[in-house]
Amino acid sequence: MVAAESSAPPQHYLGGIALRLLAMASLSSMYAVVKLVDAAGVHIVESLFWRQAVILPLLFGWAMTHDGLATFRTRRFAIHTRRAMMGLTGMVFNFGGMIFLPMAEATTINLSVPIFAVIFAALFLHEPTGRARWSAVIAGFIGVLIVLNPTSMLAGGLNGSHAMGALIALGGAIMTALVTIQIRDLGRTESAIAIVFWFSMISLVPLGIALPFFITPHSLGVWALLIGLGLLGAVAQMSLTGAL
Repeated sequence: MVAAESSAPPQHYLGGIALRLLAMASLSSMYAVVKLVDAAGVHIVESLFWRQAVILPLLFGWAMTHDGLATFRTRRFAIHTRRAMMGLTGMVFNFGGMIFLPMAEATTINLSVPIFAVIFAALFLHEPTGRARWSAVIAGFIGVLIVLNPTSMLAGGLNGSHAMGALIALGGAIMTALVTIQIRDLGRTESAIAIVFWFSMISLVPLGIALPFFITPHSLGVWALLIGLGLLGAVAQMSLTGAL
């Protein structure tokens, strides 16, 4: 359930924009590493596991230098669980889109997240959406259609790897937009550090169960990429959560 509007934190637009730009730069770098890790033969399950696991020591270190473990206290565990499952699904789609498609095309489709976010914010959070924003949404949808090129997809068959990759990437964009709405709601009562902590902790449960079936030995170079994947993900996750 969405918390009352009166409990919302004050809005700092320039700070939010700066954090959002940092998140986009970090995400772009992270997705480049995703391509490299996939080329090195690392399974997507293992990539996702380390993407989530690397951030935890950083979060614990930050908490110990501030308010201790009380930083992670929450009364909305069920909402955090729902957000974690949605976020994990979105990451699977986003990583899959990067693996199946050229990075430029997958990134372009991922840029449709704000389009869906505007729609979902109006529907679920009842945020004011003026004529200018709806015009931008319509223009954005036209751009998404140009990138997806549905006529070409149908002609080539939906079972082709390119068409499948485009649909996976689009699914990732929609799931990411839904997650942004969930984070926006959680942000009314939870700190950014708590939101990121519970996402990582909860999503590591299914990933940890699956990891033994997919983990393989790696060279130092691949381990460096996996750690870099986690660090970039940490920066992206914290900055995006803070922006929202």
